[in-house]
Amino acid sequence: MLSLTDIRRLLADRQPFPMTIGSRRHAAVAMILRDATHGPEILFIERARHESDPWSGDLGFPGGKIEADDDKPRRAAERETLEEIGFDLRQACYLGRLDDLAGAHLPVVISCFVYETGQTDTFSLNEEVAEAFWIPLRTLADPRRHRLTTVFFRGERLQRPAIDLRGPDRTVLWGITYRLICQFLQILGLEPGRCEADAGLSG
Repeated sequence: MLSLTDIRRLLADRQPFPMTIGSRRHAAVAMILRDATHGPEILFIERARHESDPWSGDLGFPGGKIEADDDKPRRAAERETLEEIGFDLRQACYLGRLDDLAGAHLPVVISCFVYETGQTDTFSLNEEVAEAFWIPLRTLADPRRHRLTTVFFRGERLQRPAIDLRGPDRTVLWGITYRLICQFLQILGLEPGRCEADAGLSG
């Protein structure tokens, strides 16, 4: 399994592909990594359940809509992370940016920024977040965790590629966040072979 040193080098050597936003909404998220005894881990959140939130209850990264006073997408990712989980990314090490992705079900473009931290498990969650938790990179790269799964989006029943992160009867990772993870694994040379490009939408 790769180390954080390897990940720093691989992200530093690539140029991300930003998308033209046009009439779509633009949002930014933060992929946060830390070192652990079994290798790098990535932080995920489970969003709180709200009827007005299209990503209600989904797994994803901290982040949200880019506001008019955000001078750049990265600033929005940092602001939203501070608001949602109480973690100041200005104290973390910025590693790079992934390619932008467009939503399959909503007119939105997501920009993802990658950071490294020594942060512990102490977070201050706001009302938009139900839980924050770390998942080992090796778990995300395990092909046995990748499968077609039934998910629901705005009342519609869908079959989508997903990763089983935490076992039976727990929410799976799918949609845009799944696609970002697949892109990240591909950059690292760890793509498990089941990642699919059109995986739907998730926060």
